[in-house]
Amino acid sequence: MQTLRFALIRAWRTRIPEMIHEFRTYDLKPGSLAQYYKNTAPMMEKRLEYSSLVGYFHTEIGPLNRVLHIWEYEDLNERTDVRSKVIADGIWPPPNKGIVENQQVDIFMPAPFMPSFERERAIGPLFELRMYRYPVGAIPKVYEAWAPKIEARMKLAQPVGIWSSDIGGANQLAHMWAYESFEHRMEARKQFASIGWPPDSGVMPITMQNMIMLAADFSPVQ
Repeated sequence: MQTLRFALIRAWRTRIPEMIHEFRTYDLKPGSLAQYYKNTAPMMEKRLEYSSLVGYFHTEIGPLNRVLHIWEYEDLNERTDVRSKVIADGIWPPPNKGIVENQQVDIFMPAPFMPSFERERAIGPLFELRMYRYPVGAIPKVYEAWAPKIEARMKLAQPVGIWSSDIGGANQLAHMWAYESFEHRMEARKQFASIGWPPDSGVMPITMQNMIMLAADFSPVQ
């Protein structure tokens, strides 16, 4: 049984796209979000010449004064090169010293069943990020259950993405969904049972967290 589980894990890993998504989570001093964005916004145009931004968000419900920005890279080598170049060229990071109280960086990989999306999408303005931590080795089993259901789930709301952690917090699954309003979210959730969502993978998360987020004005996803 253990040999079969390891084989399944390897099989899923070979299907995961090579691109990586860097989740940068910052906790800000209370009341400093407006100043943080004021410092950051003017630098974004130049920063985007170096690598792609998936989305830039801040919490509305959940842990407050939190910012999440998700960057896309081909691999860890490109990430290292880009970060070195933007610092050397003096265009990043923004002057937010004294505003950011805590930083966390995690590397996630997109789920193999996620389709490609246009970089700029108007699908919000509400974004729900759900973070689950699973037992060791459970993610492939979760993906196997989710893959056949994702098309029906996308008819209820558009995803920003579904990811599993690769570096940082281990055994995590993150999924972010866009809603036009709180009413849209409620109506979508009422229909979950009819599509078999959430799928039954036979594995329960150890921990679950959700946040309602809003996009920054310069985020490609709105």
